[in-house]
Parts: sequence; structure tokens; C-alpha cells
Amino acid sequence: MLTLRRGRVTAVVSRAEGLARIEVDGAPCIAYPRLTGPVALGDDVLVNVQARELELGSGGFDLLYANMTRGLELHGVAGAHVMKLPYTPVQAAAWHAEEGRELPATVDGLRVVCCSLHSQVAPVCAGIATGARVAYVQLPGGALPVSLSDTLRELRARGLVGTTIAVGACVDGDVQCVSVASALLWCAAEGFDAVVCAVGPGVVGTGSSFGHGGLAAAWAAHATRALGGEPILAVRASHGDSRDRHQGVSHHVRDILRLASGVTVAWPRGFDPPADIEVKVVDVDGWEAACAGLPLSHMGRGPRDDPLFFAAAYAAGRAA
Repeated sequence: MLTLRRGRVTAVVSRAEGLARIEVDGAPCIAYPRLTGPVALGDDVLVNVQARELELGSGGFDLLYANMTRGLELHGVAGAHVMKLPYTPVQAAAWHAEEGRELPATVDGLRVVCCSLHSQVAPVCAGIATGARVAYVQLPGGALPVSLSDTLRELRARGLVGTTIAVGACVDGDVQCVSVASALLWCAAEGFDAVVCAVGPGVVGTGSSFGHGGLAAAWAAHATRALGGEPILAVRASHGDSRDRHQGVSHHVRDILRLASGVTVAWPRGFDPPADIEVKVVDVDGWEAACAGLPLSHMGRGPRDDPLFFAAAYAAGRAA
């Protein structure tokens, strides 16, 4: 059941494209203006408080569900008829890129980097050649709104990502697609040089092998190979410590490789490769400088604390 609470906007902390950080009755809250309308100080709102109250995965903030002051009777997108989140209380029609055009039959060798975590996206994009046209494809398995990611805003500002695509249940991308296959074919038709697929921030996980949002990387890799592209896996690997179940190569990597074959597994030169996985060793000299200033954080660790994690992601970008 939803846990909704009525309140008033008591602060507007910051605004970014597609995102407003606010406070409702003093509690932190996120609003997506393109979905629920503009928000201003004093607005009467409904917020979803369940994740914060249960200390679950929304990062300690509430989510604006409806703005009773200025979010009612909003008009949908003209000409759109395919629903995002269909048959749920938050369904909304969106125009999808597959509509009204014939997509190619293959992606014709397009290189696609498949990430299992959103924190890999920045170093992957830093590793792809400067000047390349890169599309980011967001898959379900983490946060659904593309606009939540501050990382993507920074990558776009630096010219490292050209456009964003929201697939399936994901919302609020520059482009919407029904499936990862149609998203990849659209990228090929639009002449992108490379694609980076990942889940949004805050991966979903149940603690079981296949109950993990990062398996979206397997779906992306499988679709890429089936459509004639070159899938490259960004390996989740970490120095961590003895208590970290993801120390070394994460068990999720092996789960992904069980579900997707024909994937290039990039590995950074200078780090001991795994003995049980066939990898392509990639030169990553200068990765720290290339990633300088980008938002780099994984489980509270940065590149100095866990260089393997970020170097491995950078290697996948270099391989692409």
C-alpha cells in the first residue's frame, strides 16, 4: 500500500533540469516537475513517505506524489498514446521513439557498454573517446526517473553524453522507448558512436543471485549481441575489505555472464585479473586525470579508496 501524507512546501532547496529538491513540512523531498507539474513555496502537496519512514532505498527523502495547488488538470503530451507505468496510479502518456518510423533491422556493430550500477556510468563515459556521440540508455532496476541523476547532468554539460533514453518503466528521458532492443536500434538509426546502458541510481536488490537490478546489464548485452552489436561489460570489481561481499569481482558479474554470452569483459591493465573469467585487458593509463571532477562515488568510496572499481569501469569505456 502507498503511504501518502499531505503537507506544505516549506523550502525549495534547489532546482535542476527535471528535478526540484524541496522540503515538505521540514522533511526533504524530491519533485519531478515534468511529471507532477511546477512546485513553489507554500504549495499544498501529497508526498509518498514510505521509503524514508521504513529507511528503505529512496536515499532518505520523500517523493512528491501530487501537487494539489498547481499540479491538477495538467495536459498530457500532444499525440502521445503509449503509457509509462501503465495501469498504475501514476500512469502518463509519453511519445516513444519507435512510433511513426521504421527502425533498422540491426545495430551494425554498434558498441554498447553494459553497466550493472549507475556509479559506473561516469568513468565509462570518461573512457570513451573524446568527441564521440554517446547515448545513455536507462533500464529498470534502479531509480526509474532519468532526471534524478546529477551524474548525467554533469556528463551532458561536459559533452560526454549526447542524449538520454528511458526504457520500459523508466521515465523522463530525452527519448522514451518501450524496450532495450528498440532503444539500441534507435541509437543506430540516429548515428550514435557508442551507447552506455545502466540502471538509475539506487539499485534494487533482494540479496539473492538473480534478484538484483544490475541484471539489466545482461538484458542489454543479450539484445546487443542478437541485433549485431558488440556488448562490453563494465565489470563490478572492488578492493573493498574482508567484510565486503563484492570484494574482488562481484558475484553479480558471474550472474550476468551466465545470462548473456558473447560479451567482451573489459579489465584494467595493472590490476590482477580474475582467474575464472576470460577478460580483455585494456590500457587505462591516465584514468584518474580523465575522471577528474566527475561525480565518482560507490558505496561511500571514491577513486582513492577503491581505484579498481573506477578503473574497471573506465576500461569498459576505453574498450568501446
